[in-house]
Formats: sequence, structure tokens, C-alpha cells
Amino acid sequence: MDLMLLAKAAVMGVVEGLTEFLPISSTGHLILAGSLMNFHDEKVKVFEIAIQTGAIFAVILVYWQKITSTVKALPYQAEAQRFVLNVFIGFLPAVVLGLLFGKLIKEHLFTPEVVATTFILGGFIILWAERRPPASVRIRAMEDMRGRDALMVGLVQCFAMIPGTSRSGATIIGGMLLGLSRKAATDFSFFLAIPTLIGAGVYSLYKERALLSVEDIPMFATGLVVSFISAWICVRWLLKYIASNSFEIFAWYRIVFGLVVLATAWTGVVKWSA
Repeated sequence: MDLMLLAKAAVMGVVEGLTEFLPISSTGHLILAGSLMNFHDEKVKVFEIAIQTGAIFAVILVYWQKITSTVKALPYQAEAQRFVLNVFIGFLPAVVLGLLFGKLIKEHLFTPEVVATTFILGGFIILWAERRPPASVRIRAMEDMRGRDALMVGLVQCFAMIPGTSRSGATIIGGMLLGLSRKAATDFSFFLAIPTLIGAGVYSLYKERALLSVEDIPMFATGLVVSFISAWICVRWLLKYIASNSFEIFAWYRIVFGLVVLATAWTGVVKWSA
């Protein structure tokens, strides 16, 4: 058993769990962390997608009561049926555009320089969204969303295909701009992540199954478990944080971190790998 490999898998699991649901881009951080640790071959790309499933299990645990009550009410309650349909509608754009452009994006945009630039741009967008005059809130609970609202949030989620954008950042900030309350946008972002990330993980494992072997199980298991634990801690904290705070602190983090990455890349202080 390669202990160094397991240590790298654990670090990547922590990075995934702590960044997946914050508006700071888990994919971007995984690319940068993998570059620093020289952990970025084709198998690792599959690993990075697969361990998102561990983070999603944390969301399922946190929202377990809501999930079980919705499943029980699904056969006869219109509200439960509308909610599940909205999640499905929001999920569809990522499926279509992911299948059409996913390979092209991975080939050309998964670089530290692109991630850093997107970090900075995304940070300024969050600052603008938080500092603009307060918009009227149309939807205070995600159960009140209509199909059109879900589709619009799903389309916004597709911007996260560009590494460094942040899936949660795009859906939460995008949802707020579309008239959702901060709580409703965050809740729907988490639920939308369930089919999106599980689907991506299963599809990636199936598509790249020829790269994998039984010897990879310890590495993947380590990443999954660690990402689950760190994501569970992060999600519980974030739900409390948004009750009385804006996302500006994450915007400044994105901007500063992006500038540091660009500066170290241009000066050669850090040899970032594509």
C-alpha cells in the first residue's frame, strides 16, 4: 500500500469537501492542489470527479429528513411532485451541455491560469451581486419555485463547467439574482448538486473504467470518506453562516487567491502543471 498516495488522496478529499459547497470552486482548488502535489494524471481526473460523491452523501445526511418526507409524499402530494420535477428540470441543462462540451472544456480549460482568472472574475461578480441595490425577493422557500425558475438556475449552473467558476457559487448567486432568497437559493443549490454530482461521478467511472483496477480502491475510498466528513462539517457551518452573513468574504478570498496563483505562475515561484 502506497502511503504517500493515500496521503495525497486524503488531502484532495479535504479540499473537495471544504470547497464543493462554498462559492469558491472545488474543481479549481482540486486542479491547483493536484498540481502542487504532482497528482494530476488521467486516473486522478476520474478520482477528482468520483470523490464529489462523498461530498454529496454529506448533503443527503444533512437534508435526510427533507428527502425522506418528500419521497413519502411523492405519490399523492402536489408540492412534493413539483419539487422533484424542479430538481429534474434544473439538472437537465448540465447533462445536455456536459455531454456536448465536457471533453472540449477539459482539454483546453483545466489549467491553473484559467482557474486563477476565473477565480478573480467570479469574485468581482459576487461583490457586484452582494452590493447592488436589494432586489425584491419573489421566492422565499425552494418549494415555491416554478419550473421556469428551476430551469434558469440550471442554466446558470452550466457556467460552472468552466473550472474556477464554482457550481455552488453560480447557482446560489444566480438564484439570488433571479429572485430567490439567500436561503432558498442555497437549499436548491444543495439539492441540485445531488443528481448533478452523483451523475457526473457514475458517468466518469463508467466511461474511464479501463483506467481503473482493484488496486485503486484504497485511494478512491480514502478520498470519498475524507470528502464526506469535511463536506458534512462545511455544509452545517454554511447553513448557519448564511443566516446572517453575505458571501463577500468568499469574493475577496477568490480575488486574492487568484492573484497569488497568477503571480506565482508568471514569476516562476511555483511551477504549476496543466
